[in-house]
Order: sequence, then C-alpha cells, then structure tokens
Amino acid sequence: MDEEAGNPKCHLLDLPWEDVLVPHILCHLPLRHLVSLQRVSRQFHSLIQVYLSNCRTFDLSQIGPCIPQEAFCSILRDNKVLQNLSLQNCSAWVTDKELLPVLGQNQHLLKVDMSGCERLTRRSLVAVSLSCVHLLRLGLAHCEWVDSLSLRSLADHCGGLQSIDLTACRQLKDDAICYLAKKCLKLRCLSLAVNANITDESVEEVAKNCRGLEQLDLTGCLRVRNHSIRTVAEYCPKLQSLKVNHCHNVTESSLDPLRKRNVVIDVEPPLQRALVLLQDVVGFVPFINLQI
Repeated sequence: MDEEAGNPKCHLLDLPWEDVLVPHILCHLPLRHLVSLQRVSRQFHSLIQVYLSNCRTFDLSQIGPCIPQEAFCSILRDNKVLQNLSLQNCSAWVTDKELLPVLGQNQHLLKVDMSGCERLTRRSLVAVSLSCVHLLRLGLAHCEWVDSLSLRSLADHCGGLQSIDLTACRQLKDDAICYLAKKCLKLRCLSLAVNANITDESVEEVAKNCRGLEQLDLTGCLRVRNHSIRTVAEYCPKLQSLKVNHCHNVTESSLDPLRKRNVVIDVEPPLQRALVLLQDVVGFVPFINLQI
C-alpha cells in the first residue's frame, strides 16, 4: 500500500494535452492511427479532436479511400489554421459539399492538392481562389472539371502562386493559360501535360511572363513546336527541368541549347536513343568512337 501511495500511476491522458501530447506526441503519428485512436474512448476522441483542430497539415493520401464522407466533415469542423491540404486518393467520395466548408474557414492555406478528385466541380476551384489568396501550390491533375472561368478566378485572386499542376485538364485552352501566365508572374513549376489544346501560344506567354520558371512539363502536348521551346530557352534562365516526351514536333535543334545549360530533359539525344533501340534489337551496344 505504501509503495502504491508513493508511486501513483500516471496515465497517458493525464499529461497536458495542448502542451505535451499535441505538439510532441500526436504530431508524429500517421493520420490513420489518429483516426483509429478516436474510437478508443470519449477522452481519446476529445484529445484527437483538439489535435486536429490545431494541425497545419492534413494529408489524406494514405487513408483517402477508407474515410467516410461524414468523418471528413467531422474531423476538420473545428480547424481554422490549415496550411496544407491534400485530397489525393479521395476521388471516390469527396464532393463540393464536403470541401467548401473546409475551404471557407481556412484562409491561410498555402498548398492544396485536389489531383484526381473527379467528383468536385468548378465551384471548389472558385472557392479556393476566393478563400486562399495566399496560395502557393495547387494540384489539379486529372480534374477535367477545371474550365477557363474558374482558372481565371484563380489567377485574379492568387497572384503569388508558385506551382500549379494542370495535367490532363482537357477543357483548358490557350486563352486560359495565357491569362494565368500574365497574372501569376511568380510561377516556378507548371504542368500542362496531356492537353492537346495547348499550343506554342501558351508556352511562349508563360516563358515571357514567368521568368523564374524552373520546371515545365509539356508531356503529350502535340501542338507544341520548336519555336516556343526556343522562347523558353531565351526567357527562362532558371529552368532546371523540361518534359517534352511525346511532343513529336519538338526536335533536338531546340533542345540542344537547353542541354548545354544542364537542363534535365526527359528525351534522350538522338544518338543515345538510337543506341538504346539498337541494344533492344541486337542485345548489346556496339562501340562507337564519338570523336570521329
């Protein structure tokens, strides 16, 4: 009895929640574990809710397919300090109904990734532009609901945008991309991949307005030609990466100056491609004296 009195038991939940558990313990647990902990007891449910109401990053990429719609709304109902929100792998269930309230009460968001969320509509992108004026990074890959009007709204309100992924946003045409380039002069990373509507006009406007561009993805943009690639080389001295695979009208004549600047390009030089093909055919690469 004396031993028990001298060493009282201390339970995890006896520790200070907001000073110890939230900033030093719960922040190291994956979201899926936090969601599971909510089911342990009412006290744990309250503790996790305190944590979730103060978290800056909410990433559903791991548990997106498993979380119910109602749980998403409940988890974030008290959070007004989010800075990073990732909805990847939530395409099966997330709609405007769940997302709009979260966007409306989190005006400090810096990064939002809605890639693959096919059940959303242009209303969500407009809400992002109106609520998240400090936005720096936005992922919209494979969101075919993105149209010219919603992208223009984004450009009008989020001029500090540094990175945007518009891969396979097939409704977009040159006019929308040119408008974005003129408004978002700080763009450093841009993907226009898998969009047959994009032409040299978009690429040139991006190059001339976004001089700090570092990464440009034009994969599968069949109407992009050498002329616009030369414009990129001329106006974008900070370019580090260029993707032009399946751009059949882009040839080595425009890529070679970029290679000499050590820009990483996803298409091998013609000779190297030929050697790879030869290896596939004959099973080995013959010695070729490149100094001849």
